[in-house]
Amino acid sequence: MVGVDASAEMLAVAGEQVDLGGVAGLVDLRHGDLRDAPVEGEFPLVTIPFRTLLHMETDRDRRAALATVHRLLAPDGRFVFDVFSPSDEDVSDTHGRWLEPRAGDLGARRLDLATRTLILRVRGETGDAEMSLAWLSVPEWREHLAAAGFAVESLYGWFDRTPWEGGEDSVWACRRNS
Repeated sequence: MVGVDASAEMLAVAGEQVDLGGVAGLVDLRHGDLRDAPVEGEFPLVTIPFRTLLHMETDRDRRAALATVHRLLAPDGRFVFDVFSPSDEDVSDTHGRWLEPRAGDLGARRLDLATRTLILRVRGETGDAEMSLAWLSVPEWREHLAAAGFAVESLYGWFDRTPWEGGEDSVWACRRNS
């Protein structure tokens, strides 16, 4: 297994988990960018979990990330990823409010509907941190995937294979067209 992350801190956390799991000889962690991953070869499975593609804020970035996946995916391989697109109810319920995340730190969500960007801000013991996620609609993801040479095999509403019915979460399973 090869894992790539742009954050050295996240790679350190992943390395700790690899060591704890006793699988160090099976996992190769690399510092790099999803848009041009420092990986060669073909893989039967490429996953981009935890809504990571939402960090790609422009179509150019999304196209580059999908081109990298296409380059790395074996001809009969599968590409799986998850993203979201907040519902109107989610926007009205949470925009600008401080929420209590699972980890116990206070967090705020700010949604910019014009740019379709979610800004997450977390307060912790060492200070504040912020990140942004940019979403697309399901039809837009379909267009990007088709343009990148992928066929959508399945679209789910969650990891338990619940069918996607228009909710905010979507889990995609794709294959290469060419």
